[in-house]
Amino acid sequence: MAPDITTTLANNANTTLVKQASISSRAYVTFLAGDGDYWKGVVGLAKGLRKAESKYPLVVAMLPDVPEEHRKILVSQGCIVREIEPVHPPENQTQFALAYYVINYSKLRIWEFVEFSKMIYLDGDIEVFDNIDHLFDMPGGHFYAVMDCFCEKTWSNSPQYKIGYCQQCPDKVRWPDEMGPKPPLYFNAGMFVYEPKLSTYHDLLETLKVTTPTLFAEQDFLNMFFRDVYKPIPSDYNLVLAMLWRHPDNISLDKVKAVHYCAAGSKPWRYTGKEENMDREEIKMLVQKWWDVYNDELLDYKNSTTVAASSGSDQLQPILEALFEDGGGRRCFTAPSAA
Repeated sequence: MAPDITTTLANNANTTLVKQASISSRAYVTFLAGDGDYWKGVVGLAKGLRKAESKYPLVVAMLPDVPEEHRKILVSQGCIVREIEPVHPPENQTQFALAYYVINYSKLRIWEFVEFSKMIYLDGDIEVFDNIDHLFDMPGGHFYAVMDCFCEKTWSNSPQYKIGYCQQCPDKVRWPDEMGPKPPLYFNAGMFVYEPKLSTYHDLLETLKVTTPTLFAEQDFLNMFFRDVYKPIPSDYNLVLAMLWRHPDNISLDKVKAVHYCAAGSKPWRYTGKEENMDREEIKMLVQKWWDVYNDELLDYKNSTTVAASSGSDQLQPILEALFEDGGGRRCFTAPSAA
């Protein structure tokens, strides 16, 4: 039986880093927490990347509360499983953020993954329908992501929503002079291209200690932290579903490469079609498209031959298993808390 490879950066990581970097210095990464059903989204993501013939592996940064059963499923789908410790903002400040977003601060740990020179982060409720490997080739030193939309009710407490302003159509309702400078561009943190660095990781944790969490938790925090180096990329790389009814003229579905099932009721594995806007034909089509990938047994890691020939991920997984085998199958250490 293959050993459990749930890991974080181990203290003896130098050998590991050299061997991993020799195989691939680029990877996709996602985040998983808890014993719920989000693992299905990660399986769909892994299979979607495989169908798109990506050259690079998918790393799953997961918290310790993810059940062993779910870990084994992800390993069987070719994922590189990495256990991380939670990141908590100061306890007396979390009431300012939506409770179900607070755990997402743990995503900051992915800046520790310095065995990779560049990574693309994707939420577990994103599906990739076309190859996006070329995003790794964009110039370094920037943080790349898709601009968000301010038109949904989740933004109802923001000044943008209250006056009807959205950066997706900035000329439709102009930002009034009396409200001061126009807000800086704001990205959706469900997908971004970044460069792991320990110096950035430490700066993120130190900054978090003195930053009051706001409504959208780690997304607001990342927008604040990377404001000066953020570069927008087209919505095709992270289609927030609300764009389909809020800004339909901005979207060409035939060009979309990655879909973010983040609207209420849109998670394909929970979809009923009863929530607002979920009975739209394009939503039904995109949900079915996700299921087509998820249910395709030919895209299972064990049955995949297309990617295996060109990707390092099929070689990387057993090497990681051997490197981190210690009898019990785990080698982890606790990173410092941001609290």
